[in-house]
Amino acid sequence: MIGMDWDKIRVFYAVAEAGSFTHAGESLSLSQSAVSRQVSSLEETLQTPLFHRHARGLMLTEAGEVLHRTAREIYAKLNMAQGLIQESRERPKGPLRITTTIAFGSVWLAPRLKEFLEANPDIEVTLMLSDNELDLSMRQADVALRMTPPTQPDLIQRRLMTLHYHVFAAPTYLAEHGTPDALEDLDNHRLIVFGDEARLALPNLNWLLQAGCAEGCKRKAFLKVNSTFGIFRAVQNGIGIGALPHYLNDQTGNLVQILPEVNGPEVDLFFVYPEELRHSHRVALFRAFIARKTEDLAGS
Repeated sequence: MIGMDWDKIRVFYAVAEAGSFTHAGESLSLSQSAVSRQVSSLEETLQTPLFHRHARGLMLTEAGEVLHRTAREIYAKLNMAQGLIQESRERPKGPLRITTTIAFGSVWLAPRLKEFLEANPDIEVTLMLSDNELDLSMRQADVALRMTPPTQPDLIQRRLMTLHYHVFAAPTYLAEHGTPDALEDLDNHRLIVFGDEARLALPNLNWLLQAGCAEGCKRKAFLKVNSTFGIFRAVQNGIGIGALPHYLNDQTGNLVQILPEVNGPEVDLFFVYPEELRHSHRVALFRAFIARKTEDLAGS
């Protein structure tokens, strides 16, 4: 914008948005002639016409369209900056709807929300737990903690950490059925795996049925469950052996990791929110909070 007067740019933008000198003058509290002079002066500075003037009104030239797009972007950023400055002077308040899976939300997230809620008493948090993904673009929720990256182009994502799957059993189960020393030993144990209705985007979903299985071997599930949280509760209650993400036992500490040398699939955890909430102070506060908490989890 070197050599261009900002006030003239402001007048040009008003004319481009209004489509006439008269309407632009009304919005700027300037006379039609004053508006016309400002635009003509800008055209002289740029040495190119910005409008085609004809009986039916004004039409942007190619150069005018370029300048109009640029001016619109500048105004959008200025409005955004004004909103952020205003919000930074105010205590953050308003609704924040958070969605994540039933297991992660129940076992890991819910116990940690107390700190966030007490630090931000005017933010009205709703926790929406579902193993089906809610549509953020349709504003079914404001932010999501997801185990898969979003495919929609209007969603912003931030990878938080990697979840590691290991093999777990309850002490009561091991006391009754013994502890497997090798993957082959799983052939003779009760395995809890996902059912066909499970909606978890996990690579090789029921890998425990094949891990270390000899050729021709066909392990059968002792119990099938359609959610991670359901498998977790079944394993806790001594029904059998299950593959679970490490955060579940980190949180509860009442399971035994067996076959510690065996690592299952790895799943990335993402913080996701729509583009339109990019500059929301509430979202920024919660994003920073979650980033801090998942750093602790990743290091555990």
